[in-house]
Amino acid sequence: MRSQIYRSVSNSLRSFISASKSSPLCAGRAVAAATATSFRGKAPAVASFYGRTESRHVPNGWLSGLLAVPAAVYMLQEQDVYAAEMERTFIAIKPDGVQRGLIAEIMSRFEHKGFKLVAVKLVVPNKEFAEKHYHDLKERPFFSGLCDFLSSGPVLAMVWEGEGVIKYGRKLIGATDPQKSEPGTIRGDLAVVVGRNIIHGSDGPETAKDEINLWFKPEELVTYQSNSEKWVYGLN
Repeated sequence: MRSQIYRSVSNSLRSFISASKSSPLCAGRAVAAATATSFRGKAPAVASFYGRTESRHVPNGWLSGLLAVPAAVYMLQEQDVYAAEMERTFIAIKPDGVQRGLIAEIMSRFEHKGFKLVAVKLVVPNKEFAEKHYHDLKERPFFSGLCDFLSSGPVLAMVWEGEGVIKYGRKLIGATDPQKSEPGTIRGDLAVVVGRNIIHGSDGPETAKDEINLWFKPEELVTYQSNSEKWVYGLN
């Protein structure tokens, strides 16, 4: 009997979360606050979806389950908000970085910062593909040489996820010219000249979206929760 109740609660919870996205009446915070009332042997008065309140005598074993419903709603809604704040950016280790054996070093910079890898593959792009990647530079005199270089060997294409990963990813990478990059950045520590600056990173949200779609199919992107996130973002 109790397992049937919990299954029913679970189904109701899913419906409740879905409804809460379109109706402020079902906001998780409001429902959670409604349960924070004093009680003596009774379930607390909880506002129903229609604004009514009910109070019933229930066995003590059920009370924690009833109280857990609005709390779970609130927690899941908080997780939805957290997920919405996460960004994704495209990062590529260019042929020079791959050939120099810098893959582990570069990936560790992002991992140690706290960002999460959600897609990775080693590919050798042809020149036509390189031209699509650098399409915004096609009017520059160095465009052809840039595309030749990107298609000259294996490229490690990656998607990293995290709060502020686009902007801070660029900081981790450093200035385009390694000699103008600060010590501690990837280019500042590992590269010398502009033509061999070992790494590429998206410079904004729209660019990140376009580059991820160019290099990866949707099914190649993984969504998961890392065990370290509570230590990075302070989630409980």
